[in-house]
Amino acid sequence: MSKPLKQIHLAAHFPGVNNTTVWSDPRAGSHIEFDSFVHFARTAERAKFDFLFLAEGLRLREQGGRIYDLDVVGRPDTFTVLAALAAVTDRLGLTGTINSTFNEPYEVARQFASLDHLSDGRSAWNVVTSWDAFTGENFRRGGFLPQDERYSRAKEFLATAHELFDSWQGDEIVADQATGTFLRDARAGAFVHHGKHFDIHGRFNVPRSPQGRPVIFQAGDSDEGREFAAAEADAIFSRYGTLEAGQEFYTDVKSRLATYGRRPEQLLILPAATFALADTDAEAEELAREVRRQQVSGATALKHLEFVWNRDLSGYDPEGPLPDVDPDVDPDVDTDHIARGRAQVRMYRDPLATAREWRELAEANNWSIRDLVIHTGNRQNFVGSPSTIAKTINEYVQADASDGFILVPHITPTGLDEFADKVVPLLQEQGVFRTDYEGTTLRDHLGLAHPDETREHRAAS
Repeated sequence: MSKPLKQIHLAAHFPGVNNTTVWSDPRAGSHIEFDSFVHFARTAERAKFDFLFLAEGLRLREQGGRIYDLDVVGRPDTFTVLAALAAVTDRLGLTGTINSTFNEPYEVARQFASLDHLSDGRSAWNVVTSWDAFTGENFRRGGFLPQDERYSRAKEFLATAHELFDSWQGDEIVADQATGTFLRDARAGAFVHHGKHFDIHGRFNVPRSPQGRPVIFQAGDSDEGREFAAAEADAIFSRYGTLEAGQEFYTDVKSRLATYGRRPEQLLILPAATFALADTDAEAEELAREVRRQQVSGATALKHLEFVWNRDLSGYDPEGPLPDVDPDVDPDVDTDHIARGRAQVRMYRDPLATAREWRELAEANNWSIRDLVIHTGNRQNFVGSPSTIAKTINEYVQADASDGFILVPHITPTGLDEFADKVVPLLQEQGVFRTDYEGTTLRDHLGLAHPDETREHRAAS
């Protein structure tokens, strides 16, 4: 007997300006004006997506002390944008990345509870940590936390936020105008938390929200991150977009759930996915090549090479060969990194080995610096006609490589339109994606129980 078809979860990531977005394309719009966010969100809602996802940047990234070209647009405050989008959408979930290293539980819990009320139960929080002192310079206490401390703080941060959300049970407000009674329990919102990272007590001033708590996302990929997700998260924003890697990650994380009294369906795996969509597969392949060259300009290629070499390479021709083997131009592993605050720094833990590998690839394929970066960098996950992409997405989900995908178009705000119009209907025809929303909250869309029900289940186990 074959297992029933899984329903696919789809979401949309508004990427801002980064290595995915082609801001120089004539079709690209503003990445900070509200109209762009509105267009993007309404397209996602028209396609019946689960949610819109916004990342957060607490500092503009620099390279050699100068703002990196792809980040100069700035990063609008996540809560401000999501609260505004709540007023122009009806069902679409609203997910924001909020840092647990440089924020405080009371403030973040208050903001998410407010967003959940404003949106009638559509808020979600992507809990992340910050790994670098560079970002910490923006904050009073500065500095950074080592990895074990970051996750220790994140766990206590989230636990404290849950205590704040749960300080209201949901039945305290009577608002009886005849008797003048507003609260059934005058102790509503009282909380006390004494821990290693937080020592707070008082009253939480936002009543129980429609979802009880926001949906919790997590994006860390370390062993600590996977364990944190298995214990606390409702969904993972994963980076594993290929079939084999996705299946390995899916199996690993889902297998950890039982330790925490949880079932596999209580944690969704949702990788980020880019796409190149055209009328035919051949046209899509050509589009993908064109987009990659747009994403990796000559200047961008040199900046990317500097991530590994950790030195100024602006004098090199991006259409020419890599630097020769020479102690004076080999990767500098002895000084502070030139690209402070960029996640790519952590990807190349052995720069000298990476340089050797890249030189071998470039020589074997006769690649220039730009060619190398194009071929070794991120590539479109899904390339093809609407039917090819729909088929591939469904195959990945049914093969347990994911529970769905968070789509990241290379053009904003209109880059999602064609996917919504041409791919989504095919998934609907296959019976693996909704034709309309069946509930009102994000938990409804994701098939997640209310936290009170989940707590009762864990207690019974």
